This record gives sequence, structure tokens and C-alpha cells, in this order.
Amino acid sequence: MNKRITEAFAKGKAFIPFVTCGDPSLDVTEKIVYAMEEAGADLIELGIPFSDPTAEGPIIQGANLRALSGGVTTDKVFDMVAKIRKNTSIPMVFMTYANVVFSYGVERFCRKAAEVGMDGMILPDVPFEEKEEFALVAEKYGLDLISLIAPTSHERISMIAKEAEGFVYCVSSLGVTGMRSHITTDIGAMVQLVKAQKDIPCAVGFGISTLEQAKKMTEQADGVIVGSAIVKLCETYGEDCVPYVGEYVKSMKDAIR
Repeated sequence: MNKRITEAFAKGKAFIPFVTCGDPSLDVTEKIVYAMEEAGADLIELGIPFSDPTAEGPIIQGANLRALSGGVTTDKVFDMVAKIRKNTSIPMVFMTYANVVFSYGVERFCRKAAEVGMDGMILPDVPFEEKEEFALVAEKYGLDLISLIAPTSHERISMIAKEAEGFVYCVSSLGVTGMRSHITTDIGAMVQLVKAQKDIPCAVGFGISTLEQAKKMTEQADGVIVGSAIVKLCETYGEDCVPYVGEYVKSMKDAIR
């Protein structure tokens, strides 16, 4: 288990924001990371853009395409992380797709991620049954491969929880990422199944955008993950988005304290 990730959950309910690297630019992404940390973020998810992000709704898909057309590459994201690590030790994990890691080379990707100071990664399109080739290499370099469980995982939840590292990403809604008005999944039951197998933090993501939702989710879990609402601010305000993102993160963190 990566020590920094464990520490992210040690100070009470964790707020985990997500941002797509390079939307609107990598310089702005770097500033967003500092602003989010200052606003109270406990762990940050950095999205490496990919041309076919299957788990994402239109908001994050749009950010991926804008970043790619702006010339963002995996190497440039690594360079940005190396710069960020000179100024902060906040826990950070990559959220990207198997293809990005494959085409870079699994070993090379994990080695480089560890070198620049990343703590883990989330690959939403890699099913539990196929995670081995990534998990073994990630472990070798001290990176946690974060497992996802969905409302449909039922009997697989215990199996996934047994081998989980870092934290368990509980997917609150079926379908793709995006803001939702109602979340009906029984998160409490999912979390209970995980904790019965392993004492590991559970954070809920997908569809959470309001203070009320965040508050409700952290009554049942150890943390909350928000992506689309933040990416939407980046899209709306472009180069000027940093203070808006900071403000939003602060309000969410205050709501779950």
C-alpha cells in the first residue's frame, strides 16, 4: 500500500478532485493542482487524455479531445508532474486507460510514474480478471493500482476487495461519468462488503456534483471523488478557471468535514 494514499484518508473524510491534464493547458493544470490542495483536497486524480475514453460522459470526453488537440502527450504529463512534485507532496494518482499504458509500455509507464512521484493509477477499462499484468508491474514500482467496484459487481465485490490497494473506488451510478441529479445506489451496502474483506478506505465517484450529494455519500464512505463538475469549470472559464476550481473544491471539502 502506498503510504501517501493511506495518509490521504487519515484526517477524516477525503475530498478527491479529478482534472484532465492539459485542459485548457498543462500550465493551467499545474496551477489547478496547487489551488485544489490549498482549498483542502486530500488526494488528486490526474487524467491522462485519451482519444476514446469509454467510461467518460460528454464533459470529460470533451476535455480529453481539447487536451489532445492542444498537443498533450503522456511524456508532457510526466514532465508536468515532475514540476508539481518540486512544490507539493499531495497524494496523486493517474486516471487513464489501458491503451495509454500499453502503447507507452507497461513497465516504462510505471517506472516513469514512480520516478516523477505519482502514488498510484486507476484504469477504469481494465476488469479485475485482467488486472494482473498491470498490478504486478505497478507493485514493483510502489504504485497502487486502484480497484473499481460498480453497483453490478455484487458477488465480485468481496473478491475485488481482498486484493484492493490504496483505496476502493465505488462507482455510484451505472453508465458513464457526469453530473447526476439523483444517486440511488446503496453505497452503504457496497462499502460494508468491502470492509468485511479488508480494512481499506472506500471513496465514491461518478455523478457527484452538489454539496448535498457529497455530504450524503461521505456519511456512508470514507471519501468522495468529483470530476465532471470540476472539468466543466475548466471548460467554462478556460485559462481563468483556477480561482473558480479552488472555490468549488473548498466548498465541497467544507461540506464533508
